[in-house]
Amino acid sequence: MEQIKNKLLVEELAGMIDHTFLKPFGTVADINKLCAEANQYGFAMVAINPAEVATCVRLLKDSKVRVGAAIGFPLGQTTVECKAFETRDAIEKGATEIDTVINIRALQKGQLDIVQKEIEDMVSICKPKGVICKVILETCYLTDAEKETVCCIAKAAGVDFVKTSTGFGTAGATVHDVELMRSVVGSTIGVKASGGIRDLDTALAMINAGATRIGTSSGVSIVESYKNL
Repeated sequence: MEQIKNKLLVEELAGMIDHTFLKPFGTVADINKLCAEANQYGFAMVAINPAEVATCVRLLKDSKVRVGAAIGFPLGQTTVECKAFETRDAIEKGATEIDTVINIRALQKGQLDIVQKEIEDMVSICKPKGVICKVILETCYLTDAEKETVCCIAKAAGVDFVKTSTGFGTAGATVHDVELMRSVVGSTIGVKASGGIRDLDTALAMINAGATRIGTSSGVSIVESYKNL
């Protein structure tokens, strides 16, 4: 931790955090609070379900905080065509980042053409619009070989980030998975650690392992803890 503390400013840590609210329930006040906190702390973006994109765009219109939509979330079990439609729709409503869950079953059945197509579609839709695109692996359900396969496909397709988890699986980000994903994609693609990151020690461990974004609903407490070191 001390090594990171000497290199990373508080503002830089905040700028690596995707501030999330992806629950299927909640109030208007929850989304208002999410956006206000993201703006106050200078988080990278708010990560929300597509239904909230237009609201968050309005709330953050004078902010540098980006608006990210979770696509095929959280199971990844919609069709290639549905994910492409969701992506286009979210971008039309103002999303500037897209996080898409892969079709895990297709991967496990060896239907790599499906996984490749949904990733390539995401990239082809996002890149011309200047929208950042991330692939969610949901690592808790995958073997290391499957994780490597998805990272190779994602890298070849030109994604901006590979991401560990939705936070809705049986487990979230691990140091092992972040290190593995970083080793496959190299230094030119981002690695986002998400799922189960609730405190500063865990966030810094992920960064030390190679993560360049942290997806968490605990961003405020993480940054406040870092300030107090």
